[in-house]
Amino acid sequence: MSEAKRLGILVGGGPAPGINSAIGAATIEAVNSGLSVIGILDGYKHLVAGRTDMVQPLGIADVSRIHSQGGSILRTSRTNPARNNEDLLRTVDSLKKLGINYLITIGGDDTAFGASEVARAGGGNLRVAHIPKTIDNDLPLPGGMPTFGFETVRQVGTEAVLNLMVESRTTNRWYFIVVMGREAGHLALGMGKAAGATLVVIPEEFSGEELRLNDVSKILEGAILKRRMMGHDHGVAVIGEGIAEKISPEELAKLPGVTVERDAYGHISLSDIPLAIILRRQVQGAFAERGEKLSIVDVTLGYQLRSAPPIPFDIDYTRTLGYSAVRFLLSDDDGAANNSSGLICQIDGRRKVLPFDELRDPNTGRIRVRTVDIESEYYQVARKYMIRLEESDLTNDQIRASLAKSANMTPDAFRDAFAKAARSP
Repeated sequence: MSEAKRLGILVGGGPAPGINSAIGAATIEAVNSGLSVIGILDGYKHLVAGRTDMVQPLGIADVSRIHSQGGSILRTSRTNPARNNEDLLRTVDSLKKLGINYLITIGGDDTAFGASEVARAGGGNLRVAHIPKTIDNDLPLPGGMPTFGFETVRQVGTEAVLNLMVESRTTNRWYFIVVMGREAGHLALGMGKAAGATLVVIPEEFSGEELRLNDVSKILEGAILKRRMMGHDHGVAVIGEGIAEKISPEELAKLPGVTVERDAYGHISLSDIPLAIILRRQVQGAFAERGEKLSIVDVTLGYQLRSAPPIPFDIDYTRTLGYSAVRFLLSDDDGAANNSSGLICQIDGRRKVLPFDELRDPNTGRIRVRTVDIESEYYQVARKYMIRLEESDLTNDQIRASLAKSANMTPDAFRDAFAKAARSP
């Protein structure tokens, strides 16, 4: 009897609710299909180093009840297997030594990029299926399908924002809440819109322009003044952390206590940029220059959300994705003709495989990122319900005069100071 073919499963990037459910579903289907399964610990970290001992066999009994758990039983890392050719070849060689015939990777755009490079370097000897996981919701899935983990984190995060809105009203002060999302503001917008936050500011609003820290702080300052004009001294602003990546590293590096570092994939390490604190100090400084002390509380939401237990949507979704990944690896009839590897997704309840080459940006070679369409009705509805300065506020003499009085400024000085902040994106 020939030895069973072997499936490896690894997780890359940050945690997201539903990882364990995907691992469990893939393992169960693989075992039932005659494969042996091993879990590869810590993403690509040990494979890149040439180690083959950091693995664990997975059977149905090991995974049958992990689908409702947060976190990852295989842990995760941000190690980039394609940082250089030597690392890539060492990774492929490690997989070969482990006897891996099929590989399932679970992760976001960086992990997908790594998977595509590993598949390419492996030639026809390794078939790779990537399951799209990221709370940022920024992978270009068809039909507007979310990436798994997003819906759970949006729900848990919305509950946190709602609690802080009550806190804001009770204590009569402002809260600046920075929410994870490197290049896309889906999570910040989804949480802010669902909670009915005073305003949301996301990186997509600043596309195609050089962004200065003052541009963002003026939007927040203007919203505070407009809200005050309406008779309220409290509010909640939800801010996408990806804004920090649009500000020049040189400006960020000049700020006290800020160190600009880059991760294994070349991105600015946003966890080292205390954006909520930076914006709080900036806005408070603007009010202090006008002789006023303003109470603002800064909050960063992210790490406390990523390992939450998945809601039913993400459990259901990931069990299907895990199953689909194995069926793709074992079959040739998935509409991905001549492609042995790709990204697994669902359209109308049916499996679709997106070849890695179709996901690459032709200019950068990296996996394309899905951003918020600020021309969409989805965004426009959110914008209509926000309290923030609009161009009409500055052209209406009566409103401008009221706003200027709230800021202890002349109407003309107010218009000049806030003209850019009131501009529509």
